Amino acid sequence: MDIRFVKRDKLKEKPDQSDLGFGKYMTDYMFVMDWTKEDGWVDARIVPHEPISLDPACVTLHYAQETFEGLKAYRTKEGKIQLFRPHMNAKRMIVSNERLCMPGFPEDMFVEAVKELVKVERDWVPSAEGTSLYIRPFMFATESALGVHMASKYAFMIICCPVGAYYAEGINPVKILVEDELVRAVAGGTGFTKCGGNYAGSILGQVKAEKMGCTQVLWLDGVHRKYVEEVGTMNIMFKIDGEIYTAPIEGTVLAGVTRDSIIHILKDWGYKVNETHLSIDDLMKAGHDGTLEEAFGTGTAAVISPVGEFVYKDDVVKVNNFEIGKLTQKLYDYLTGIQWGKEADKYGWTMDIDA
Repeated sequence: MDIRFVKRDKLKEKPDQSDLGFGKYMTDYMFVMDWTKEDGWVDARIVPHEPISLDPACVTLHYAQETFEGLKAYRTKEGKIQLFRPHMNAKRMIVSNERLCMPGFPEDMFVEAVKELVKVERDWVPSAEGTSLYIRPFMFATESALGVHMASKYAFMIICCPVGAYYAEGINPVKILVEDELVRAVAGGTGFTKCGGNYAGSILGQVKAEKMGCTQVLWLDGVHRKYVEEVGTMNIMFKIDGEIYTAPIEGTVLAGVTRDSIIHILKDWGYKVNETHLSIDDLMKAGHDGTLEEAFGTGTAAVISPVGEFVYKDDVVKVNNFEIGKLTQKLYDYLTGIQWGKEADKYGWTMDIDA
């Protein structure tokens, strides 16, 4: 791509790396590209991060035709900056866009745009232990016309922010409420996509969980309210009697990049991974009879989040005495080791932004 660059007059002051939080500090620049029905994708540019102007009749504000992705850039101890499996994010965004009847953003252009923006923002990639640069590509309709239809204009953008731990608890176990009334997704819907509506619809469950002293929600399937699917905005895995269980990718569960990476690693380590429907009753039973050995969520933001307790109706089970499991810790250390360049990347998952 021929990417136009617009320099800002004054760069922002970098935040304290020991207090980054998540998603609070935006970097100096953003990538922008426009799509029209007549011309396709045009005018690739890196410009100062600033507010965008939208007509009140912009269709996205009324009909939520938008998608997004999330990935990270990591600084190694040698100072090299690398991405983690960006092609998977690019492919997943194409799938999301197809479901929402939006134009696809080509995979090679996606990866190039991410690399070029991170190069410009390399000084924003933090170096403190456990920190990274979070990268948020997103797309939305920009046409101004009321009426539910595929829009004639779209914008693809990427913004970035340096981040620390996603959860205040860090890698410590969390308490999870099993939601048996609200549902996150149904077959035939948009559960497998990364669109804002999925996340907006999940907030009520999260608020309910927090009122009950829990950190997040474990979602059950939308038909039977029986089978375990996702936890909060993450995929979830369980170690039961030495084997791993996780929900299958069948249209209601997001095809997580971290999920896929963990499954590859687990199989290499000799574990049997069951991508199957696990009922909440069987999960709670395993918790009570001691065969539920570990449970953890997986996702780009938190990487791995161990679960210490499940609350389901009037029943409660603790997992591994509310301590992080040995396998969970080993997976976290190994995967983040690859991401930060501490472990050899035998899978070819990392990408040097300068390569």
